Amino acid sequence: MAQMGLGFDDAPAGEMHRLFFALWPDDALRARVAGAAASLVAEHAPGGRALKPDRYHVTLQFLGDFRPLPPSLVEEARAAAAGVRTPAFELSLDEVGSFRGANVWWLGASRAPDALRALYDGLGRSLAQHRVPVKSAANFVPHLTVQRDVRRHIPQTPVPPLAWPVREFVLIDSQPGRGTPYEVIGRWALG
Repeated sequence: MAQMGLGFDDAPAGEMHRLFFALWPDDALRARVAGAAASLVAEHAPGGRALKPDRYHVTLQFLGDFRPLPPSLVEEARAAAAGVRTPAFELSLDEVGSFRGANVWWLGASRAPDALRALYDGLGRSLAQHRVPVKSAANFVPHLTVQRDVRRHIPQTPVPPLAWPVREFVLIDSQPGRGTPYEVIGRWALG
């Protein structure tokens, strides 16, 4: 389960795998997020590039970049996820903000539900029990990135809320150069 410290640009297409757990919006929410993001860009002109709606997600736990992806890691990550017990919850994406170091704009929740924090913490504990290393940030800031490489930052600002009934979480394998940006390789129901 050795992790390689290489980035996507260091490996030929198809060899690098980025593995993470995430909240995965349905198509209807993706369309609403895309509309909200387009309105924000039109109003505030941050520059940069919009993310395609099929890339929208909220990362829960980031496992890292791997070359190649060890099958045992995927098996242990799936076993860890299967042990997580958290109720379903409602998430309201009701603010926009930006991360200066990463030059991104995101939609997030002004108040994250307790069940979201319980999911993040519970998944982290279960991954540790299964000896699956994580590379998540020390401070969990749930957000859905909508714009990258921005030239203009925005303070956390309220926006009309987008309701998201969260009923599951997923395990994603992302590879550069693939036709589809993300492959869902596992799903777990909440509740």
